[in-house]
Amino acid sequence: MRHGKKINHLGRKTAHRKSMLANMGCSLIEHKRINTTVAKAKALKQFIEPLITKSKLDTTHNRRIVMARLRQKEAVAELFRDVAAKIGDRPGGYTRIIKLGNRLGDNADMAMIELVDYNEIYNADKSPKKTTRRSRRGGSKTTETTAPATETKTTNEEE
Repeated sequence: MRHGKKINHLGRKTAHRKSMLANMGCSLIEHKRINTTVAKAKALKQFIEPLITKSKLDTTHNRRIVMARLRQKEAVAELFRDVAAKIGDRPGGYTRIIKLGNRLGDNADMAMIELVDYNEIYNADKSPKKTTRRSRRGGSKTTETTAPATETKTTNEEE
């Protein structure tokens, strides 16, 4: 039974695991996507998403909480400045894990974890398109009635 085993320990001691997740989180914020194993990507997702949620509200308290977890001033500044502005309206689900296959050396399951709003390929078709609603009755009748009338006038003028 796995009662009370919420955290994947990743075969590391606590200090090593926290340092590794902080480093991977800073790399994800800096590069917007990183390649890693599936287990580390899932652990990173649980680590980074609450921090991104805290970055939506830019207060001194939230900056201190995020700084205590990430430990890099430049990454925290970029998170609160750039990333928070881009994901401000999203209610959650800031990262995406895409499985890539197995690593050649040890056959480990590899994955790419990325920030959702920074992938232009997936978001290109989901951009809101402005469409105007046109009435069928009003626009089509006027163009059909004016088009034959102009043709008849031109034929009369030629004769």
